[in-house]
Amino acid sequence: MDNSYDLIVIGSGPGGYTAAIRGAQLGFHTAIVEKYETLGGTCTNVGCIPSKALLDSTELLEGINLKAAKAGIEVEGVKVDFNRMIERKKQVVKLNTDGLNYLMKKNKITVLRGTASFRDPHSIVLTAPGAEDQVYSSTYFIIATGSKPSTIPGVTIDKKRIISSTEALSLTIKPSSLIVIGGGVIGVELASVYQRIGVKVTIVEYSDRLLPAMDKELGKELEKLLKRKGIGIFTSSKVLSATANEESVDVSYLDKEGKTITLNGEYCLVAVGRKPYTTGLGLSNTRILTDQAGRVMVDDKLQTAEENIYAIGDVIRGVMLAHKAEDEAVMVLDNLKGMKHPINYLRIPNVVYTWPEVAGVGYTEDELIAAGTPYNKGKFPFIASAKARAADDTDGFLKVLTDPKYGEVLGVQIISARAADLIAQAVLSMDFEITDNELAKISYAHPTFSEAFKDAYLISSGRGAINL
Repeated sequence: MDNSYDLIVIGSGPGGYTAAIRGAQLGFHTAIVEKYETLGGTCTNVGCIPSKALLDSTELLEGINLKAAKAGIEVEGVKVDFNRMIERKKQVVKLNTDGLNYLMKKNKITVLRGTASFRDPHSIVLTAPGAEDQVYSSTYFIIATGSKPSTIPGVTIDKKRIISSTEALSLTIKPSSLIVIGGGVIGVELASVYQRIGVKVTIVEYSDRLLPAMDKELGKELEKLLKRKGIGIFTSSKVLSATANEESVDVSYLDKEGKTITLNGEYCLVAVGRKPYTTGLGLSNTRILTDQAGRVMVDDKLQTAEENIYAIGDVIRGVMLAHKAEDEAVMVLDNLKGMKHPINYLRIPNVVYTWPEVAGVGYTEDELIAAGTPYNKGKFPFIASAKARAADDTDGFLKVLTDPKYGEVLGVQIISARAADLIAQAVLSMDFEITDNELAKISYAHPTFSEAFKDAYLISSGRGAINL
């Protein structure tokens, strides 16, 4: 057996499998380490992909319930087969993991099953159940071990009544009620899934708004729309405890007036973020350091204190996004081959797959105000969009923030149907530094959701909107 490689990637999530594939493409003799049965990490198995499968299924249901009759389509006897919905989710995940297995074979990447621990900077020990430990050496290593769910004091995830997103994506029986601790991306997405199928959902959020890491207007608008759909939302509320009973959970929190309130639900979903996962990596056998948050410390090239070991994705600083990890993977490999590949982290988009969807890139309006940076704002409500009216998706708005002097796009914030796709145009505009005046002159197909950009840029460049 060949136990020596040019590149060993530890972890097979989006960052890990992208690193392995790019490494193989560039001629590295490559292996990837995965301790679970399937490749793909959190994103593919218990995160991005399964959650989007359930979101798409329930969006279809919501469309039937809320839009069909208005569109002149009569649908009778609509019901939810929860088990079939979960089964479809499993099939979607399997298609993706099967695809990864194919890509490993296609690119001649060795898959090492087990848990990797550094013996020294140039070798790892692979431990697998029922097998003897094996030592593998490599010229380069990339740590891509990702993250795991976090919790807060007073709340212990027991995976039975008090659950993380992993368990919430695989319940076998539809619950009657769900209390969600945390109004960030994971919290609002899974709250949406369960509300649409008739579950009583309540969100308790410590911040003064949903999506506290995104533009304030986006969080406030989403809160209004989710409340309208029937989700109970309590912001500026500090959770004190979650106590599991035999068939329910009691969640106590301190509300904005300082009063202690207790909620009871069949399940409690803890969605207060994620923390980097480095357990068992054997970092103490290297010079690699971690910061106070447990993240592996890297330089601008994502190189650790060991010059042959790099780290990417959730396990290092920055937003925890699959596409950020993928970009970092390609950057590391390209740089190792002498090809410059910088990443502008300000131009990595963030997307929330509720309905309407929420997306943002660049600076938020709050950040520009806090920094005292002058800006122009162009804001277009989708109720004024012909396409949105035709699609019966008029909720939300598109907001562009531009530099008053040069017209550079500083940030774009969207809450609307198809925001996840619209944001790509904003990223492109920012990356190639196209001005708001130039963007307002582009021909946009009519009628489309993307036309909102034209009016927003007309406003920010001082020319005035046509459709407002």
